[in-house]
Amino acid sequence: MILLCGLPGAGKSTLARRLAAEIPAVRLCPDEWLAHLGVDLHDAQARELLERQLWRHAQDLLRLGQTVILEYGFWSRAEREEMWLGARALGAAVELRYLSVPLEELHRRLQSRNAAGDWGTAPITRDMLDHWATLFEPPTPEELARYDT
Repeated sequence: MILLCGLPGAGKSTLARRLAAEIPAVRLCPDEWLAHLGVDLHDAQARELLERQLWRHAQDLLRLGQTVILEYGFWSRAEREEMWLGARALGAAVELRYLSVPLEELHRRLQSRNAAGDWGTAPITRDMLDHWATLFEPPTPEELARYDT
């Protein structure tokens, strides 16, 4: 299982698409599922319900020997730990790909993405990103060392 960790605009979906084709792997992206269902991407309750369901689906896929890529962002260590423990309990290797991008570059990318109106994305303002950056817990070197390569 591969967990993609980073703030909006860090390149998680771009990396996930590339990895899914190369490995191959099943890519689970909550933003795309919410968009397909016609649900507001900022609806926290819907996102939480969907992410729980996608995690159940990921576990089924892992039991079948499939590689799964989760594009949740994993802003907190607790979220990452939960997925690590769950996948390890199934005997799966777990990778964490942390996409560290400077805040100003994220602002630039999101401004461009907002202007393009890409499908499956929701507009993200500078204030939203600045607030989210204060909530984000980057993985420490010790945490990263727990994961498989």
